[in-house]
Amino acid sequence: MKITKVTPYPVKEWRTMLFVKVETDEGITGIGEAGLTSREGGQAGIMRALAALIVGQDPMRTEHLWQVMWRAGFHPGGAVTSSAIAAIDMALWDIKGKALGVPVYQLLGGKVRDKVNCYCHIQGDGIEQLLANGRQRRQEGWNCLRWDTVQPDGLYEPAKAVTDTIEAFRVLREELGDEVELAFDAHTRMSLPDAVRLCRGVEPYRPMFIEDPLRSEHPEGYRRLREQSPVPLAAGEQFESKWQFRPLIEEELIDYARIDLCIAAGLTEAKKIASWCETHMIDVAVHNPIGPVSTAACLHFNMATSNMLVQELPRRPGESMASVIRSEHRWEKGWLHASDAPGLGLDVDWEAFDAFPFSHQNLPMLRRADGSFTNW
Repeated sequence: MKITKVTPYPVKEWRTMLFVKVETDEGITGIGEAGLTSREGGQAGIMRALAALIVGQDPMRTEHLWQVMWRAGFHPGGAVTSSAIAAIDMALWDIKGKALGVPVYQLLGGKVRDKVNCYCHIQGDGIEQLLANGRQRRQEGWNCLRWDTVQPDGLYEPAKAVTDTIEAFRVLREELGDEVELAFDAHTRMSLPDAVRLCRGVEPYRPMFIEDPLRSEHPEGYRRLREQSPVPLAAGEQFESKWQFRPLIEEELIDYARIDLCIAAGLTEAKKIASWCETHMIDVAVHNPIGPVSTAACLHFNMATSNMLVQELPRRPGESMASVIRSEHRWEKGWLHASDAPGLGLDVDWEAFDAFPFSHQNLPMLRRADGSFTNW
């Protein structure tokens, strides 16, 4: 079997997304998803460049093709390249599973669990709305809730955000009880002093974790944060490779690795990162904020990864791109259950992508009260 074609599929639904179709001469096709939102054009261009390296090659050689795509350009490619590789790598695993007639989780070592715990996103303008949304989600069956804090009109003031978050933790914990897990995503917006104040302030309310409090460009900052608070920390969603994870894992500066399979170079690389984490008693909490292919890949990965805590799930199966990408994966009372269909378990109507024409969309732009830019 040989690879014959690699085609990017940028679309826009509830957000912009970028899929890839990898075709073979035996009629088996694979689908993957790239994760660098608002940079779809760059990723699609890299996919076309990578196609020149892998067309004509055996798609079953996933490790070899990963090494070729990562290293053939000589210079490390950064997140745009790693995201393009991630999508193609994911599609190759899909092809391999279909060719062998087994789900991808079997290729990754087989099931280590029967179902995967998930968390949803809650939101609201103010604590009362946040609480109401949290109650609604609990009634639906979710047992893990996550939120972040953005003030009205694109404004983000760290001092107020910290105070509001501590109060939100207090209210949610008191009103929803101890059985629900609570996680907060700081989205890399905080300085070290703000992060310390936040972590110390939420200690009494037993957070599942505080996610990405510090800029990912400076992972060493987690050492100082770790020294000043015992609150569980999760980080890594912006990292493109095992090398970026190295200081956080080797120095045990985090409790949970936020591996993004659609950015961190795919299933091939994610499996290595997770195994490395296991040697340091770090669990995996995959970053999965986008489309249904990412959700399926994360599900298969988590079914076969022993050191796994939770999977992010902004859209349940059937709630995103349902007319194009279908599966028998199902969500039930907070848990994802994987089908035993081969590959990623997805049925794709490639022509139906035309109903979701792509148009570029920037990520939200936040500012401080003085007008300066801050991270979304």
